[in-house]
Amino acid sequence: MSRNQRIVLVVAALVVAVAAFVIAQPGDDDDSKQSSNTTESQTPTGTGTGAETETTTEEPAEPVEPSVTRINVKDGVIDGDVKSIDVAKGDTVRIVVTSNVDDEIHLHGYDIEKEAGPGKPARFKFKATLEGAFELESHAAEDAGEEPLLARLLVGPS
Repeated sequence: MSRNQRIVLVVAALVVAVAAFVIAQPGDDDDSKQSSNTTESQTPTGTGTGAETETTTEEPAEPVEPSVTRINVKDGVIDGDVKSIDVAKGDTVRIVVTSNVDDEIHLHGYDIEKEAGPGKPARFKFKATLEGAFELESHAAEDAGEEPLLARLLVGPS
């Protein structure tokens, strides 16, 4: 085998090794599109000379997704107990209401109305800009003579 053939063989093996390393890396299961910015800091190692430093890499904190309050309505009546949703002013509120009948869900104070029905949940997502207690009600329950209250949203100071 000539010298050039050996060089080509070594380069090919190196390319295969790098490709295998890249493919074998664990994937990121996060669906969000975050940048891969990292923060590096250097700290003295404490050897006394002051010339050596240790470099550490810190990943940025991931943003916290607001929790989702899920409410199920059957025939215009809440399935389970009335929910209590406690948030601070400025927080993002997420509520999903499913219903097996056509319904209109209304959040008083914020005056947000959403339609719900079989296979079509009412999805609320908004920033809590008002402090106080607010009621989330079902208009189908109200029409049926039932207690329409599904949840109480309690927004406190930030």
